[in-house]
Amino acid sequence: MEKTVCELFAGVGGFRCGLNSIHEIEDAMKPEKWKTVWFSQWEPADKKIQWAHGCYVKRFGSCPEIDGIDWTNKDINEVDKTIVPDHNLLVGGFPCQDYSVASSLATSKGLEGKKGVLWWDIRDMLETKGAPFVLLENVDRLIKSPASQRGRDFAVILACFRDLGYTVEWRVINAAEYGYQQRRRRTFIFAYSDKTAYAARIAKTIAYRDSCNEELREESMTRLVLSEGFFAKSFPVSKCDEKKIKMEKLPNEIGELSNAFSFSFENTGVMKDGIIYTMKTKPIYHGQQKTLGDILEVGDVDESYFIPEERLYYEKEKGDHSDETKEPLPAGAHKTWQYVKGAKKLTRKAKSGHEYIFSEGPIAMIDEYDKPARTMLTSEGSFNRTTHIVKDRKTEKIRLLTPVEVERIQGFPNDWTKECLIGGEIMEMPVNKRRFMMGNALVVDLVNQMEKQLSEIFDAEE
Repeated sequence: MEKTVCELFAGVGGFRCGLNSIHEIEDAMKPEKWKTVWFSQWEPADKKIQWAHGCYVKRFGSCPEIDGIDWTNKDINEVDKTIVPDHNLLVGGFPCQDYSVASSLATSKGLEGKKGVLWWDIRDMLETKGAPFVLLENVDRLIKSPASQRGRDFAVILACFRDLGYTVEWRVINAAEYGYQQRRRRTFIFAYSDKTAYAARIAKTIAYRDSCNEELREESMTRLVLSEGFFAKSFPVSKCDEKKIKMEKLPNEIGELSNAFSFSFENTGVMKDGIIYTMKTKPIYHGQQKTLGDILEVGDVDESYFIPEERLYYEKEKGDHSDETKEPLPAGAHKTWQYVKGAKKLTRKAKSGHEYIFSEGPIAMIDEYDKPARTMLTSEGSFNRTTHIVKDRKTEKIRLLTPVEVERIQGFPNDWTKECLIGGEIMEMPVNKRRFMMGNALVVDLVNQMEKQLSEIFDAEE
């Protein structure tokens, strides 16, 4: 089968880099093993300049559609899916703002949110173009959303795949647990048409029978999850306990599902013929561990990244706890990293006028060399508790991460986001935008690790 790809919500090309083993900028200029026939990248928040699209085009060029018009930088809602070239693999890190760890699950809007409804464009693309294989990425919280009806949003996605004739595997993968340089948990979805040779081969391998014998089906799906499936071969796992795999049948109608369905999905599972099979697993990995220290620059770093001493601490001996319910902090204390990353307790007033005590625990002020980086968010580099601050390798002074370092955390080539092609002119991307792009991206190394299994699957198709 020809290795043709359509990349939706492409960002700066993480899936494309991973599929084609792009580790240096020069690698993007070589013939690609996986040919991207079309991509889509539109960011409504960038009113004047579409930085991500410009970066993608600078590295890969564009992809005009069948009618010769370039729709790659248009709202996907407005794109006529019939003009997109045929492809055999649909990939995408579909927008995750509604499920993001940056806000609490209780406020998550899930598929009802402004961004979440873009799932339906993936569904429309599958219905129109019929890609036999699909690989998607989203935040780990997807399988639990929304808080008021746990698992409903993910079940809606699975039901859409069922209605289109696909079998689906999913796995929540923490990149650091397989040796990579970031503690980033993401839900990956691999779906394949029941008409593919791969589907027939898997069914034969696990001795699956579409019967009423739940015990036999459970045994088959356990083999798929633990040893024979796509994710099992790419990222080995074992059971967390001896509990049996959980099973649940999806309602026939999505409307019925949306109104009443609730289910506790585990981190690993399969949906076949409308039946969910899921179990909690733990990773098996015995290799080397990449750390934050491994990706830090060792040479001279521009002074603009260093943090002035007065912005680090307000009173060093105070440690990492503050309690403003007893007395206010010194002037300027709230503008220090000691305060923003430390534990705190303070009195707040609700809109109703009710006063309450807000508190939160501390996080490490200086990120450690010998551990993988924490999950990087789109706010990286701004003054907030989730931003990484490190001790410079050369000077041992405290600073923010450089754009190259945030690219390395996600497995992109050095300076991948440095330049963009905007309106035919090369422009340098602002540092804050470069950090934002990486906070929005996926860990390229994970896709690169899946590529071997994908390639074997495609090579075995007719």
